[in-house]
Amino acid sequence: MRTKKILGGLLMAVMAALPLQAQDDPMAPAVVVEESAAVVVDAAGDIAVVATEAVAVAEPAEAEEEPTPVEAYWAGKEAAQAIFTVNNLWICLAAALVFLMHLGFATVESGLTQAKNTTNVLFKNVFIICMGILAYAAYGFNAMYPGDNWSIPGWFALGTPIASGFTEPDAIVANLTSEYNAGYTIWGDFIFQAMFAATAATIISGAVAERIKLGSFMLGATIIVAFGYPITGSWEWGGGWLSENFIDFAGSSLVHAFGGYAALAAVLILGPRAGKYVDGKIRPILGHSMPLATIGVFLLFLGWFGFNGGSVLSADPVLVSLVFVTTALAGAAGGLAAAFTSWMVLKKPDLSMALNGMLAGLVGITAGADSIAPWPAVLVGAISGVIVVFSVLMFDRLKIDDPVGAISVHGICGNWGTIAVGIFGAGALSVQIIGTVAISAFAFIFSLITFGVIKAIFGLRVSAEEEEEGLDIGEHGQEAYPDFVANK
Repeated sequence: MRTKKILGGLLMAVMAALPLQAQDDPMAPAVVVEESAAVVVDAAGDIAVVATEAVAVAEPAEAEEEPTPVEAYWAGKEAAQAIFTVNNLWICLAAALVFLMHLGFATVESGLTQAKNTTNVLFKNVFIICMGILAYAAYGFNAMYPGDNWSIPGWFALGTPIASGFTEPDAIVANLTSEYNAGYTIWGDFIFQAMFAATAATIISGAVAERIKLGSFMLGATIIVAFGYPITGSWEWGGGWLSENFIDFAGSSLVHAFGGYAALAAVLILGPRAGKYVDGKIRPILGHSMPLATIGVFLLFLGWFGFNGGSVLSADPVLVSLVFVTTALAGAAGGLAAAFTSWMVLKKPDLSMALNGMLAGLVGITAGADSIAPWPAVLVGAISGVIVVFSVLMFDRLKIDDPVGAISVHGICGNWGTIAVGIFGAGALSVQIIGTVAISAFAFIFSLITFGVIKAIFGLRVSAEEEEEGLDIGEHGQEAYPDFVANK
């Protein structure tokens, strides 16, 4: 019994000696009350715990974390930060929509070409988007947007790789807040523009389909995307010599006409597909899947809302909604105009012409989607639809073989759309003509030199036997439809 009392007393002493929190506020510095106690055992064996002293000891408070440079920049500006966040989010979502367009290009091109070349077409489109993003990061972005680092002011700038990150507080704020741009960070800017860059090579891919060497195409496309496209892009969007008065909102000339005229040069060097022009007559070489082509056009139409809508460069509700409307109206008008024009000219409604008419209308409105009113946008799209029909037929008569109509859709209608801003929009007609001609001429010459040199060194065209057998087997050893007989 005596032992139990002693043990119990010791336990009481230990508990009495435990520190006690003396405050309720978790944010205040911790104050701990430390008590000393003594255990006294009397003659009868009773145990008493006697407190000898109580000392309040203040524990140091945990240091608050320093705000990051971005957090410090936005301190007290919560409303502005929310607007910036929404703007930057829209740019990134628009970039994702433009990325989806590359699936549309792949399906349109494969659907309008022969089954025996489908794997080749799809492979080229996979290569283009992967190469395009990396090449633009390694060189193109800073060549297209040089700031004050022009090599030839207003005309040309050498590119450098994009930054891998920012460590200095001033650099972080300058690139990752509204100090960079009211609508996006440098990362949002890059990814949106990178999606555009690959489009130029995709346009070329369709025009040279079914007879170009894979390696030669890959080399030419890389040179054009990495080095050619940023030059003309810098002329307006990068603050170059066209930036004062020339208007090309989302790239009727800077993206589409550039790709179209680069494609024209490549086709002239490459020549037509075997059997396309026989004894002075045009022999149609039909695509193998109109369902694929149709799916592709609808994917492109969807992506165009990001292509044009993202070019507002903010989530401005008035401008974004206007651009969506003008884009949709022009695309729809182009489709109907091409369908009925082909019906009258060819005596039957042609689905491929209707599909290209939709794309032509979209290309046509791209330069002025933010400045042309809705009903004039319908007219721009309808004229584009008519133009594309006669342009496709014209190139065929000239024996310039374009399997998918890319030169007409992107090149010719890109010119028209740019000029239309001087008629229906805010541009000066003479300036618009000068700008689109300059961009188209540069693209044509740059591509002519590029593919001409490649042809001289490596060769450009596959052998007649490989073309006959199909590039799926000759270039890849892999058929797209191994369980079906190819339509040769």
